[in-house]
Amino acid sequence: MNPFIELGIRHDIVNAISELGFENPTPIQEQSIPVLLTGSNDFVGLAQTGTGKTAAFGLPLLELLDFEENYPQALILCPTRELCLQITNDLNNYSKNMPNVHVVAVYGGASISDQLRQIKRGVQIVVATPGRMLDIINRKAIDFSKVKFVVLDEADEMLNMGFQEDIDSILSTTPDEKKTWLFSATMPAEVRRIAKKYMTDPHELTMGTKNTGNANIEHEYYIIRARDKYAAFKRIVDFNPEIFGIVFCRTKIETQEIAESLIKDGYNADSLHGDLSQQQRDKVMKRYRDRSLQLLIATDVAARGIDVNDVTHVINYSLPDELENYTHRSGRTARAGKTGVSISIINGKELGKIRQIERVIGKKFIKAEIPTGFDVVEKQLFALVHKVHNVEVNEQQIEQYTPRIMEEFKELSKEDIIKRFASLEFNRFLEYYKNAPDLNAAVEERRPFEERGERGERGERAPRSGGKSEFTRLFINLGSVDEFNRGDLLGYICNNTKISGRTVGKIDVKGVYSFFEVANDDVEKVMTGFKGIDFKGREVRIEVSGEGTSSTRTGGERREGGYNRSGGGERREGGYNRSGGGERSGSGERREGGFNRERSNAGGSAGGGFRDFSGKRREDRPERRRRF
Repeated sequence: MNPFIELGIRHDIVNAISELGFENPTPIQEQSIPVLLTGSNDFVGLAQTGTGKTAAFGLPLLELLDFEENYPQALILCPTRELCLQITNDLNNYSKNMPNVHVVAVYGGASISDQLRQIKRGVQIVVATPGRMLDIINRKAIDFSKVKFVVLDEADEMLNMGFQEDIDSILSTTPDEKKTWLFSATMPAEVRRIAKKYMTDPHELTMGTKNTGNANIEHEYYIIRARDKYAAFKRIVDFNPEIFGIVFCRTKIETQEIAESLIKDGYNADSLHGDLSQQQRDKVMKRYRDRSLQLLIATDVAARGIDVNDVTHVINYSLPDELENYTHRSGRTARAGKTGVSISIINGKELGKIRQIERVIGKKFIKAEIPTGFDVVEKQLFALVHKVHNVEVNEQQIEQYTPRIMEEFKELSKEDIIKRFASLEFNRFLEYYKNAPDLNAAVEERRPFEERGERGERGERAPRSGGKSEFTRLFINLGSVDEFNRGDLLGYICNNTKISGRTVGKIDVKGVYSFFEVANDDVEKVMTGFKGIDFKGREVRIEVSGEGTSSTRTGGERREGGYNRSGGGERREGGYNRSGGGERSGSGERREGGFNRERSNAGGSAGGGFRDFSGKRREDRPERRRRF
């Protein structure tokens, strides 16, 4: 017996949903349907996007309404036209075996006269966006005085979009004795207030912890430099040849620009944002559902209501301004029990946002590395091999061409054919990624104060025991005249030596040469990696620098370029004193915990006093030392 029948859904509806692939109810459906079928409670259901909320309220509505009567008995409010159309389409599919069921979608961007005609012909269920619904109510074209049920779907997003007043106005036209069902992915204070205002002792059902993310989604983040964002994004896409994803941007302009750049670069992509007409939006969504598009670039608002199966990846090209929107974004993948990946491309300053999102969704992110050019080429090659191996051969159609194909390949061995065929795709990616730099930004997350080393502030590395540096400073005969900046040089080093960018320390780019630090354990690897390498016809030379680094210090002396800057004065522990001359004890002594810039003048102060850092002359008690 179908489990939906055991929940109380009748056979003609169960037969329809079975054809749609409904075999077992999702947790939200299993828990909510028996409660809603009683028709006697207000209801609050909290569950993530993609968990089957439409069926959770749609199936009970079809059981409870009287379809012999042609007046509005149920009103479903939702934030976007895409979701409005999706709900309407689902309800029509669920009720296809039932007679006289009329569902009307009411939303902006489409002909209001067509919608008015459908309402006039008779309707039992109205699915609407708040703005257009209020417009029709103001025209006195619909009567909600006999409505039995009101459903607020994606309630949190409707409030985020500023529909509070519209919802109030719409609900004021409905009878007090109606039942209100509220469904939401998150439960901010605004949603809690609307539940309190319009409901009486509602039955509340929470699937998982409030505001948490789908357990089937893996969350990853990549740290990049801002200038490398688009290149890193493309590399992530190329590393996932079978990707079918949604890419989220913060603004309409960014959405359009990214989509245009991808199309120009040969990707199957298009944009979805609020400036498109309904006809344009429908065309884009049809292409995406048909999988003619591999990547859909969208804003948060435009993506609401996108219910497309088998989305493999959600990519946050920009993190959302409202952190709770991350839950809605990631919910576009891993629907109906499937798995998916949510990727965020960030700079080092956004690590704090990632930690905040982790607290909201109750799940840790995985820090991932942007794949190297070699990794991408390898992945694409074997994706092609896998595709060839699994392709379905149409024997009947290809048979007429087989003799000519065999004639063309007769001088080639099996191995030659395989190599040449694979090289068609392999060579293209190999050429593109031949000198691909490392795009991972060397950003180290700040640790709690108590976990830092003696010099751990601001990301500096604490030396190992004995005061010896963990890093060796190397010379390379490339610099700014070769059009290298620090980021370019880091990528060039990592690409040729296959070391991680995290093991490269300070980089100092000069004119015709540069210095860089690498972990002591990687020095030999760097030396070996650059053997025989030339840059634009010039041999690349790597040497251990004779110049000390900022961390190469002995005793109290500071050595730089082989020059001792102790200046005849002892360097005191903990800092540096710039007294006017002589030994740094006495009047020029640096006090622990501060920096004294007293200017001595033959043992006294100019004018009988001295200046503090504010520039004010202090006449009182010149013998007193200021500490900062």
